[in-house]
Amino acid sequence: MTQDVLERLFGKGHTLHVHRPLYQTGHFAAEEMVTIIGPRNRMISNLRILGPCRTYTQVELAYSDGIALGFDLPHRLSGNIAGSIGAMLMGPAGFYEMPEGVIRAMRHVHMGPDDAAHYGVKAGDMMRLKIGGPAALTLDNMLVRIEPSSRLEVHIDTDEGNACGLQPDTPVELVK
Repeated sequence: MTQDVLERLFGKGHTLHVHRPLYQTGHFAAEEMVTIIGPRNRMISNLRILGPCRTYTQVELAYSDGIALGFDLPHRLSGNIAGSIGAMLMGPAGFYEMPEGVIRAMRHVHMGPDDAAHYGVKAGDMMRLKIGGPAALTLDNMLVRIEPSSRLEVHIDTDEGNACGLQPDTPVELVK
């Protein structure tokens, strides 16, 4: 979220506090959490904010969360919020009515240039993620995102992880 929205929800001058670092350098899960209110007046509380603050405000939900809230979520690349749906956010110091920015994020893989060379891919290519275990499955259309500072990491949503019983020791393979 933007600094302006953060201050609307948590008070003037508020800054995010690190709860734990994320795998991508410089990014973190913040201590601060918000509530999202959907069109059915249902809500999901304790949505953790990811930092640092950005130039846009976005909420990424799993498909099943969208259904529960009454949203027909657009399936988008993270950051592509133009023309997406909005929602009401609630924090301890106020509310913010988002005009747009609620999406279901496309599954994707972050990687640096060396990883891209190893896999023989370029930004915008699609890969597959083969997930092993008792409920094995393969996820197609894994969008490649390349940034010089990125570390190799796959992003899928909780519905996708739950569908295959994903655990920390589940074998996975990224395939071109």
